[in-house]
Amino acid sequence: MSATLDVSHTTTGYSLRLRFDTALEGPCMRCLEEAGREVGVDAREVDQPGGGEQLDSPYLEDEQLDMRAWARDALALALPAQIVCREDCLGLCSVCGENLNRARPEHAHEREPDPRWAALRELKLE
Repeated sequence: MSATLDVSHTTTGYSLRLRFDTALEGPCMRCLEEAGREVGVDAREVDQPGGGEQLDSPYLEDEQLDMRAWARDALALALPAQIVCREDCLGLCSVCGENLNRARPEHAHEREPDPRWAALRELKLE
């Protein structure tokens, strides 16, 4: 993996920009098939001593930049909420667990009776 780091010296500190792309691999959150996705990270930091907490980078200390921690945190913020095999993934059938992406269009199950009517099934009419 390669990354691009831009460093600009300001009047009292530094302006930093980190850019890199990485691939994510794992199971699809809907159908559990293999899924992959490219994630682009573009993170910026400013370190200006005496500028307050907003202008104090936690990754720069004594002019030493902790690239590993910064890249890890920036990637964590760029991660998608879900990794899916494709945007229109149908997922798994909630009844039988079949992958609906491969199932026939007529895939269906008989609906279970409404549990609110269960007491009526116990009535014995003669």
